[in-house]
Amino acid sequence: MDRTIKRPVNRKRALEIIGQYPSSRVLVIGDLMVDHFIWGKVSRISPEAPVPVVEVTKENLMMGGSGNVVSNIHAIGGTVAVAGIIGSDGMGDWLEAKLQQMNVDTGGLVREGERPTTVKTRIVAHGQQMVRYDRESRHAVQPGSVDRIVRYVTSILDELQAIVISDYNKGIVSESLLDGIRRAVSGRRIPVCVDPKRNDFTVYRDFDVITPNHHEAGRAAGVENTHELNEGRRAEIARIGREILKQYGFQAVLITRGEAGMDLFERGGRDFHIPAEAKEVFDVTGAGDTVIGIFALSLASGASFREAAYMANKAAGVVVGKIGTATVSPAELKRVV
Repeated sequence: MDRTIKRPVNRKRALEIIGQYPSSRVLVIGDLMVDHFIWGKVSRISPEAPVPVVEVTKENLMMGGSGNVVSNIHAIGGTVAVAGIIGSDGMGDWLEAKLQQMNVDTGGLVREGERPTTVKTRIVAHGQQMVRYDRESRHAVQPGSVDRIVRYVTSILDELQAIVISDYNKGIVSESLLDGIRRAVSGRRIPVCVDPKRNDFTVYRDFDVITPNHHEAGRAAGVENTHELNEGRRAEIARIGREILKQYGFQAVLITRGEAGMDLFERGGRDFHIPAEAKEVFDVTGAGDTVIGIFALSLASGASFREAAYMANKAAGVVVGKIGTATVSPAELKRVV
């Protein structure tokens, strides 16, 4: 039986969901980062060592990690709050100022003096990334910082329609933080969506939705060669999705598969395949952040899991057609739904 979602929502319904975005509030919790790009050109080799000399022409900063989820929700018109850890440094100052400039609620930001703000610096010449270096700490955050974030989450629950946990495995999304979030949302009808980075999904158990890519889903299910999962193996993807759904208590699993599209598995429901939307893929950087951001915002706006997956897939199809970490505007999404 073909269970491919061709159009689970008509245009009128899709526009209704988009129309609810501005009045829907989502909290993003996770690993905030700064993406630092240094652009230049190479015309010679260094006399000091056999390495190219990059003549810098420009630099720019962008929000990365869970900050890119925030950017996607903000760009599409949603109301967003953020919780996470930054350092007492210049990049932390920049990140906080950028969020405030976007009118994002930063009440959940916590500074740790001994922990640097995570910064990924990429040197790019002639369109080719030459090297990347990271400044970060992956140690677990201080217990006091976890307590402050949980208190913040509890304080704004009455204003929220959805929560995103964006885990980049940098130490912020700890078991104690996740347990605190579970206690806070217990008994409330606020969907919690998780973008995972761990191989063991036990730490994310009993949240509503998880959105792994096919590599992450395969590793969680014990599949060794995850590269083969996109080679027409729909039955294997279905087995993995159902196993994750059953084993960890999620209400839905959305497995993203790049050019092979997405597969949605719902507890007590059917499995659905959603074909990829992009006509031409230029850059998949940050596409997973777009997926979970638009998926959660759509749920917050009254969409079903299937409708939210459709909207997220349409949004991802737009951003992968752009160069670099990108977002989608309301006009762009309205054009493609």
